[in-house]
Amino acid sequence: MIRVLSATLLLATLFAAATHALAARVKTGLEVLIEQDFAPLKGMRVGVITAHTGVTEDRRRIIDVLAHAPGVKLTAIFTPEHGLEGTREDRNIGDGIDRQTGVPVYSLYNEGRYRPTPEMLEHVDALVYDIQQNGARFLTRITTLGYTLEAAAQKRIPYFVLDRPNGINGVDVGGPPLDEKYVSFVGYMPGLPIRHGMTAGELANLYNGQKKLGADLRVIRMEGWKRSMWYDETGLEWINPSPNIRNVTQAALYPGVCLLESRQISVGRGTDTPFQLIGAPWYRAREIAAYLNGRELRGVRFVHRRFTPSASVYKNQECEGIDILLVNREVFDPVLLGMELLSATLRFHGDTFELKGVMRLLGNDEAAARLKNGQTGREVLEAMRGQTEEFRKVRAKYLLYD
Repeated sequence: MIRVLSATLLLATLFAAATHALAARVKTGLEVLIEQDFAPLKGMRVGVITAHTGVTEDRRRIIDVLAHAPGVKLTAIFTPEHGLEGTREDRNIGDGIDRQTGVPVYSLYNEGRYRPTPEMLEHVDALVYDIQQNGARFLTRITTLGYTLEAAAQKRIPYFVLDRPNGINGVDVGGPPLDEKYVSFVGYMPGLPIRHGMTAGELANLYNGQKKLGADLRVIRMEGWKRSMWYDETGLEWINPSPNIRNVTQAALYPGVCLLESRQISVGRGTDTPFQLIGAPWYRAREIAAYLNGRELRGVRFVHRRFTPSASVYKNQECEGIDILLVNREVFDPVLLGMELLSATLRFHGDTFELKGVMRLLGNDEAAARLKNGQTGREVLEAMRGQTEEFRKVRAKYLLYD
């Protein structure tokens, strides 16, 4: 009888623990700010850098929240690539007025204008950043983070980051660091690897410290977030961070698959599964898929599949492609995937595929030279491991969460 009761009690305890884990929800920096009754912003005219992912648990926009916050005056809205609604895919997004609040909206993705001008900041006493990001160096919203942090430092106004999770966890780091010569809108900071394993607040700390910006940076931290969490473990609602990252699987594959994006290779834009496909009309997909499966990359498999994009590269052309199947994300390395895809494409298409078309993304001359010399992706990363470890040491100084 005692054993039965003990077993029943144990099962009840385990069930309660599991239920609690399922019910757990990360509290974003925005939610924490609301709980603080906006005290850090009281008496300030605020400009907010945000998009459609800057929302509360009940889907209120940060724009509306700040517009009605006691003691706060919202005077400007700044939007990144894809615009305020997160649906635009063109390269020229204009300014406008937010219909709900009447506040001016300034696009930071407009005819090459990626930074706020002094005129835009004329009536701003503080900048607030609230945008979801998913852990890859070439996401432009983390460049927008850097550019607007620089603008705040130049104007000598405080800069607040309302922190959100790194959607593909905050543990894993990898890939060749960015060379100075490849700094661009898709690569803000030299030395940053392809997968940085940091939140927006931590990246802002890194930028401010390593670039010696001197900004008055204040991070409103999350509550309940652990570095090991993937986005679907946070309890937060999934919102597509951009039009072609539509689920956690695509977010996980993105740091690797995006390395091939160019005028030469389709990465599935214009299909139902962007960043889960790569190919071209001339691609030897069946052979490359077999080769990659033979490489035994952990957590991922490859299947030959034809597809016809309705947009972007090879629009309305049938492509010989590879369907990339993520089967175990816990052992999967997206950067290794990307490097092996580059290596395989060079192996089978050395006469047609040129690395110069992807160098803004790869961003490292040593890695490119090793790939051109026939090294596999694994060999390249192994040879450059020391550089990744150096970044880890620098990164450790700026982490905000255990």
